Amino acid sequence: MTRPWPLYAKLALLGVFLYVLIYALYLGQQIFLPLAFSFLFAVLLRPFEIVLVRLRIPRPVAILLAIAIAILVVAGIIAFISSQLASFISDIPAVKKNLDDLWRQCQKWISNTLNLTRKQQDDLLEQAKSQTVDNFGAVGTFNIITASIATLTLIPVYVFLFMYYRTLLLRFMMQLFDAKHSAKVEECIREIKYVVQHYITGIMTETVIVAVLNITGLLLIGAPYAVLLGLIGAIMNLIPYIGGLLAIILTALLTFTNTGSFETMTWSIIIYIIVQFIDNNFLVPYIIGSRVKLNALFSIIGVLLGGALFGIGGMFLSIPIIAICKVIFDRIEELQPYGQLLGDDVPTWNPLSRKHFRRNRKPTP
Repeated sequence: MTRPWPLYAKLALLGVFLYVLIYALYLGQQIFLPLAFSFLFAVLLRPFEIVLVRLRIPRPVAILLAIAIAILVVAGIIAFISSQLASFISDIPAVKKNLDDLWRQCQKWISNTLNLTRKQQDDLLEQAKSQTVDNFGAVGTFNIITASIATLTLIPVYVFLFMYYRTLLLRFMMQLFDAKHSAKVEECIREIKYVVQHYITGIMTETVIVAVLNITGLLLIGAPYAVLLGLIGAIMNLIPYIGGLLAIILTALLTFTNTGSFETMTWSIIIYIIVQFIDNNFLVPYIIGSRVKLNALFSIIGVLLGGALFGIGGMFLSIPIIAICKVIFDRIEELQPYGQLLGDDVPTWNPLSRKHFRRNRKPTP
């Protein structure tokens, strides 16, 4: 009879496994990120494929049509945002003047508060700019642009292949496990599909509502470029917990630099705080929370970890990946404590209370 592994050995093995996995994902992020996004899009577009196949359209053609419709929708959104950006770019000289005025006021405050002369502040700023240029540089910019173009080209290809070989991949997953586990594996796959589809559709619904609320509020206070700022705020809100704060800061800065009015900037901050309150307390619980049962603590940790490893793309992918992990953990007996740790089902009793300890204590042999 084999003896069970001690706890310290299990923890050490788990730590080594997580380290190797995260390091491998970091090294191969240019491969894994497009694959992860393509998997999500493939699951999302599956209902469109089903509808087209029922219309007696050949399956490869149906997949291509579903992908083409998705590309047209994304291209339309990008074109609309670009048209809004064009009018904003035309007013850059006025924005630069307001930024210069704001910078002079900040320099005056820093001089009075921190006893740093304007020359010292300019020297520190030039040093930071030179370090940024050295780290980023033309080669870095070229590599980023090239990688982005390659990623955008590969994602539609990956989506088509995921959708076309869906049954092959499902058969492979079923054959990995013994026949006695087939029912549980099938249930896990169906649950992952449900979570991914409903999470993405919920995120899209939430983004549209937040965009409408942002734009309406900014129009009411007469903020410039209300449509552009409202859309940018809604898109940044896709990054859980962190994106909303960044949207408030960015909108306040752009509103002030365009108007030079502290009052308008303050009202824009108030509007975004109200929208965030509505989003966090009504939209997220009823639109997304009902589909993805994750607690805020590990959601924030996942977003920060995804951003540190894979940048903005990792932030977007963090919540769906954690949700998929939770589905898997909940259906494997040994991993169920991890699934409960990621969930938002908070126990109403104290596990450390003496009453609970006496009730669950094993009798001494």
